[in-house]
Amino acid sequence: MVESLTRLGIRLDHDPAAATIAIDGCRGLPPAKNAELYLENSGTSIRFLTALCCLGRGSYRLDGNARMRARPIGDLTAALGSLGARVRCELNNGCPPVVVEGSGVIGGKVQVAGNTSSQFLSALLMAAPAAFEPVTMEVAGNLVSEPYAEMTLKVCAAFGVSIESPAAGVYRLRPQRYQARSYAIEPDASAASYFFAAAAITVGEVTVPGLSRGALQGDVAFVDVLEQMGCAVESGPDSITVRGGALRGVEVDMNAISDTAQTLAAIAPFAKGATRIRNVAHIRHKETDRIAALAAELKRIGQKVEEFPDGLKITPAKVKPATIETYDDHRMAKSFAVTGLKAPGIVISSPECTGKTYPAFFEDLAALVCG
Repeated sequence: MVESLTRLGIRLDHDPAAATIAIDGCRGLPPAKNAELYLENSGTSIRFLTALCCLGRGSYRLDGNARMRARPIGDLTAALGSLGARVRCELNNGCPPVVVEGSGVIGGKVQVAGNTSSQFLSALLMAAPAAFEPVTMEVAGNLVSEPYAEMTLKVCAAFGVSIESPAAGVYRLRPQRYQARSYAIEPDASAASYFFAAAAITVGEVTVPGLSRGALQGDVAFVDVLEQMGCAVESGPDSITVRGGALRGVEVDMNAISDTAQTLAAIAPFAKGATRIRNVAHIRHKETDRIAALAAELKRIGQKVEEFPDGLKITPAKVKPATIETYDDHRMAKSFAVTGLKAPGIVISSPECTGKTYPAFFEDLAALVCG
């Protein structure tokens, strides 16, 4: 994302050591007239940047690796086209590469599909304030990962943009500009799930500061699932603590917190009774088909697994040593690394894939268990 913003001519200063980034805004008009953006397998980046490029005045092409070229983006390009943008999927298959002939976004009314990814809606919400005319969006069907849309609205509001939602799934906004400010980014609730899960299966205790149940991120609700399983959860105004205990299987609708479905699946072998994960059909379109990948790797370690179109059921059995295939999916590696804290002989293949979102994951995990 940082590299692509730079290619679009946006000035920024990123200091990873200090965990800060300073960005000079471009008033809704990316300066570069031409850019080739390569997003590897970051679906968030390519979807948000596709909307941003439509605000530009020039030619832009966005591409990624082989898996990215199989991930859907056609619903977003169609919605942007309805708002007057000139954008298309280069191979006419609804997937990247995406080609944008930037001439701005006019505005108007648009329907956006919600059953594949909430990121399509978020991309439109973030770009629409720079449209020439007012915009009304209506989500067609059920919106998956709905808390992320609410998070987008709150972040937009924090930067001075007003978006009305007169009815469920309907959003209205007028042309306006974001206002510069300093902004503290919450700890990553999805990443925190691995450490909460570690406490759950080792009967240990983990506290994550800076994160509360009132966080913007829906994935903080993963601790509620752990509480249902038998963990003790304490939430303060600026921290959450999980203490592990005897776990029991649960049946849970994880549509709103689907990025933590793999975390739950990875600790399900240590619960008493089966665990059923439901309503996450959309995760088949992530970095890999996450339902199929989970079923394959859980079976590899000796678990009984029933796969369904929208999820899976895991019946615990003795965990067998195995090398876990990660499918170039950072969440597969991190989730099954937690399994390995409890069961000997778990080896993670291609662990470097965690670098996509959490380069220091294994160092932090080691510090947790050895510190």
